[in-house]
Amino acid sequence: MAKKIGVFVAWPYANGMLHLGHIAGAYLTADIFARYHRLVGNDVLMVSGSDSHGTPITITADQEGKTPRQVFEESHALFLEAWQKLGISFDLFTHTDTENHWTIAQDFFTRLLHKGYIYKATEKQLYCENDARFLPDRYISGECPHCHFPRARGDQCDACGRVLDATELINPQCKLAKPGETHRLVVRDSEHFYLDLPKFEKRLLDYLKDKDAYWKSNVVLFVRKWLERGLQGRAITRDLDWGIAVPLPGYSGKCIYVWFEAVIGYYSASVEWAKHRGTPDKWKEWWTKSDDVRGYYFVGKDNIPFHTIIWPAMLLGYDETLPLPYDVPANEFLNLEGRKFSKSENWAVWINDYLKSYDPDPLRYLLSVNMPEFADAEFTWREFVRRNNDDLISNWGNLANRVLSFTYKNFDGRVPTPGELTETDRALLAQSEATLAAVSDALERVRFKEAIGHAIELARQANVYLQVTEPWKTIKTDRARAATALFVALRVIDDLKVMFYPFLPFSSNELHRQLGYEGDLLGEIHVETVHESTRAHTVAVYTPGKHAQKWAPSQLPPGQVLREPKPLFKKLDEKIAEEEYAKLGKPRE
Repeated sequence: MAKKIGVFVAWPYANGMLHLGHIAGAYLTADIFARYHRLVGNDVLMVSGSDSHGTPITITADQEGKTPRQVFEESHALFLEAWQKLGISFDLFTHTDTENHWTIAQDFFTRLLHKGYIYKATEKQLYCENDARFLPDRYISGECPHCHFPRARGDQCDACGRVLDATELINPQCKLAKPGETHRLVVRDSEHFYLDLPKFEKRLLDYLKDKDAYWKSNVVLFVRKWLERGLQGRAITRDLDWGIAVPLPGYSGKCIYVWFEAVIGYYSASVEWAKHRGTPDKWKEWWTKSDDVRGYYFVGKDNIPFHTIIWPAMLLGYDETLPLPYDVPANEFLNLEGRKFSKSENWAVWINDYLKSYDPDPLRYLLSVNMPEFADAEFTWREFVRRNNDDLISNWGNLANRVLSFTYKNFDGRVPTPGELTETDRALLAQSEATLAAVSDALERVRFKEAIGHAIELARQANVYLQVTEPWKTIKTDRARAATALFVALRVIDDLKVMFYPFLPFSSNELHRQLGYEGDLLGEIHVETVHESTRAHTVAVYTPGKHAQKWAPSQLPPGQVLREPKPLFKKLDEKIAEEEYAKLGKPRE
């Protein structure tokens, strides 16, 4: 029976283009996982959207002299373009400023309030006398009181991972202050609503009991530290004029805090997806407790507490029949040329810029083999060029192209009929089938580097096989033997196409066609308009390809007509590394 696999992906702040750190942190891993499970035959629902209401949007709007709506709509359009070109196959990528999301987020708030899981309290909050306003946490930076990182945010320290209250910061500063200005910050009282996390502590401990068995160690350790410190109530409203309004009279000027309403997006986007496709109750199949229902949450390590403690608590309080996250395979950070990504310093490789100059699969490949699964990883342009030329072209691409080209030329453009298999032939076919199973096992466990490593090694072994069998020589004296070797190699290449497909969908789709299959392995990601009662919004929607391909050993038949082969990858000039490195840290044109 097919499993219901929910692939729920972090909601990016819609305040500018995404960089490679974002892609490596959540979006590529989610797409690899979703593509794999679709091939396996499971029912996949992969959703996310632009986080429209976060203070990063209002900060960018203030800096650029735009409205928050302008900033988020421009950014949302860039995200949709990136998903199409990079091949991130969301069943629905929406945003949080929809009627559907507003309604569901406010319902979460109201139901949790009525069930006694939300309480009111007066809190100390930083007020900027220069700007005459309470400052949202992201408008404040200062020294972390725990690890003394000098640039901690008002809500969290990126260095030690602690969730903070802005009033805890040492020497807090207003981010609205222009260079040379000093804004006076004072502490004032403000009434807000809080999520009563201590009420969920025992149920959360029960929920986490078995997670050591299959959660990543970095995630388990992070959650344990949180629980050891003890849970405290957390504010879920803020003094803001851009966001989802508190659905109660008398609270004008206060909005539901973005960290609370954004995670509800996984649920609301599922509902929107079902409505959009004309099956309004279909979403429930992924939101009903069952052994066959599993929700995987793909986020960066800075989002671990929100998805392992806070979101489960919200689900428990809202409706105990809803499934809690099955796994949260959070990644560590990707650095760039020895430094952290920095938007302000333009120390970044922006995904939309990258896709104007280079193909998607070489990037997907490098980020896969160098994924920050258990520790921070590094992107360098030199490694990008090397991996493209050495791994994709010299190893995998060369294997596929030379076998297909030689077969196409010498066997009337068809898969040759094999003779009797030798021990060497059977050994490679057995290794190919075993590797297919090993890649599947790794992907089931959400281990991406391990999975693609198995496939790369099989490609190397297939190249060794060709060096031993030498069909280009054997054909001169024993055509039947050459046909057999090429048939075996084509079967292995067909297996590798399946193994590489989740990682390299574009080149795998091209190879699928060159091998003579009908239909499209890739599928289509397109932008559509959704009409609600007061406004319309654009979304990305994925339509799977029409093909019969499954995650199973190759059944490539003798005699199948091949299409004219062509290289799967383009060689990159080594000078690209120096040219791209020179662009870092400079103003964008």
